[in-house]
Amino acid sequence: MISHQEIHNASILIVDDQPSNVLLLSEMLRGAGYVCVTSTTDPYSVCSLHQSNSYDLILLDLKMPGMDGFQIMEGLKAIETEAYLPVLVITAEPGHKLRALASGAKDFVSKPFDLVEVKTRIHNMLEVRLLYKKLQQHNELLEQTVLERTAELRTSEARFRRLAELSSDWYWEQDKDGYFTQIYGPVLEMLGVQIDEASGKAIPAQGVFWDEAERAKLDANIAARQPFLDFVYSRVNPNGSRQYVMVSGEPMFNLSGRFAGYCGIGKDVTTSMSAKDTSVVMQ
Repeated sequence: MISHQEIHNASILIVDDQPSNVLLLSEMLRGAGYVCVTSTTDPYSVCSLHQSNSYDLILLDLKMPGMDGFQIMEGLKAIETEAYLPVLVITAEPGHKLRALASGAKDFVSKPFDLVEVKTRIHNMLEVRLLYKKLQQHNELLEQTVLERTAELRTSEARFRRLAELSSDWYWEQDKDGYFTQIYGPVLEMLGVQIDEASGKAIPAQGVFWDEAERAKLDANIAARQPFLDFVYSRVNPNGSRQYVMVSGEPMFNLSGRFAGYCGIGKDVTTSMSAKDTSVVMQ
């Protein structure tokens, strides 16, 4: 909500080539409690004044010598790039009202002035204008927060990758369709896969045989987009030796909460698994 104090502190510019009209509007506004009221009788100075002061409201007379109100509004459009002209036009010609609104003005008052109507329209227009500015500021703050949060996430992700590389033999990322997007270390070799040149997807490498039950359990976790921790599975290599691999992975989601793929780490644990088997045999 916009308070009465905020409205009365809003900056207002009166533009009219008639000093009597400027005096009348100035006294009326100050009598109503507005404290930031300025004026000019020079239509050529309006755009530069608004460029410097960014007025909350411009009371603009349409009919002035040399440069009329329609030409001024065209100049203001180059300043207000978001297409919001804080202009309330003043006119004695009924036919100019629709043209003024079509040119970007937000409201109008007629000459001769009805001071009650003028004060009401000014108050209402300032309320809308200040709400618009608050919304704009909120959106800018929200955008900045998103940028900062995205930067934090990227920093965190980079830190995780570095830790993953240090604590494992390999690290990988896949997109939502299963394509590898990031690879660190001998990922393809350890997973026993190769990249199909036609489709670009990973397929089982020739001569490598996985334990089907273990592999099916891992594939089920991935298909269900579930995380898995220290999952051990084995394979038989072309030379007949058995190799054990331990992997951990988790699904990734973008900022809107949509599934974006998988990332994971893994290591060869053949030596430790063989040592366990040997200890069992010795007992």
